[in-house]
Amino acid sequence: MKVNDLTLTNFNQRKFQLHTYTLGSIGELVTPKHPLAIVIPGGSFDHLSKREGEPVALAFNNCGFNSVVMEYNLVQDEGDIYPDAGLDVLTTVKYFREHAQEYQIDPEKIVTIGFSAGGHVTSFANSMANSAKYQQEFGFKSEEVLPNKTILGYPLINLTKIGFDIPADEQDKVPADEFIKDSSLGVTANTPATFIFHAWDDPIVLVTNTFEYIEALQEKKVPCEVHIFNRGGHGFSLARKDMVVKGREWQENPHAAHWFELAQEWLTSEWQ
Repeated sequence: MKVNDLTLTNFNQRKFQLHTYTLGSIGELVTPKHPLAIVIPGGSFDHLSKREGEPVALAFNNCGFNSVVMEYNLVQDEGDIYPDAGLDVLTTVKYFREHAQEYQIDPEKIVTIGFSAGGHVTSFANSMANSAKYQQEFGFKSEEVLPNKTILGYPLINLTKIGFDIPADEQDKVPADEFIKDSSLGVTANTPATFIFHAWDDPIVLVTNTFEYIEALQEKKVPCEVHIFNRGGHGFSLARKDMVVKGREWQENPHAAHWFELAQEWLTSEWQ
């Protein structure tokens, strides 16, 4: 496997970083081209969770994917988070679709995977891809930038549906635009088929975020599979023992860890 760092410039001329994990060529494979997993970590918009980055990318590698971990702008960075964070996703999809042969990927099997705050970035990017307003403003076409499938882990969908009050001095960081604030408003019939997993007892990103999003998907007849685990809290990532942070032993959760296997089964059935 080849690991590399890559700098791209998004549709708004902002530079951002990618970390790529590319499998080597293995003889005469029946399926010579790999699907691509674009991993977008969470982190409350003030950091990027390492537990939701490289380990997830490597897990997808182990299932025959090439993978990418995408960094996006945070609250402490210059400028606003949006629209650039969403544009970073769209630029990443377009880049790898155009360089599919170089990376030995199938350009019709590109999956975005967003966790927590990264779930908002991921789902809002899909909204942008299908928005005539953003297409005209930034000069892209939906078929160039829209992923083929999306996976959302305990996703933040509506920026107001969190389990705590936003401090008064941070209220101005919440976008006023309702289309940005609530990514379910941008769901269309062209939104990618979506797999979602969440924990019922999530105290940070309330499970009602998932309910709101799947209602929008159902209304637009977008294929969707959803798994709500009875417990898991927030930020369990792969939920494996080797991924547990000291003092947060609850992050090891063999039941919730099934999301990864279920997602692989879902992708296989979707691509048949």
